[in-house]
Amino acid sequence: QVQLVESGGGLVQAGGSLRLSCAVSGRTLTSSSMGWFRRAPGKEREFVAAISWSGLITYNQDSVKGRFTISRDNAKNTVYLQMNSLEPEDTAVYYCALRLGYSSDNAPSPHLYSYVGQGTQVTVSS
Repeated sequence: QVQLVESGGGLVQAGGSLRLSCAVSGRTLTSSSMGWFRRAPGKEREFVAAISWSGLITYNQDSVKGRFTISRDNAKNTVYLQMNSLEPEDTAVYYCALRLGYSSDNAPSPHLYSYVGQGTQVTVSS
């Protein structure tokens, strides 16, 4: 059974940083691409970032470019989202997602992913 468990969320002031982790169990990470999504109160889930199976290619939503960095450590079966210069508009529940296969293309649609974690809350105060 594949499980994704996010951690690292919390309350931070605007301008601060957080690093989210997504630990994957039940499947090796090496044959999967990964993504991060978020859902703010009253809004639909939106794409944040994605990383190819090799870790060599990453994609970011325009609003987080230059501030967020997605990375992966296949040896630890873990994916990360480093978030810097946080803004109140970044407040949301953040989810990691696993996409099966050796994909390197962008994958902004949640329907492309086979597994999603339970999420971790990120709150940015002004």
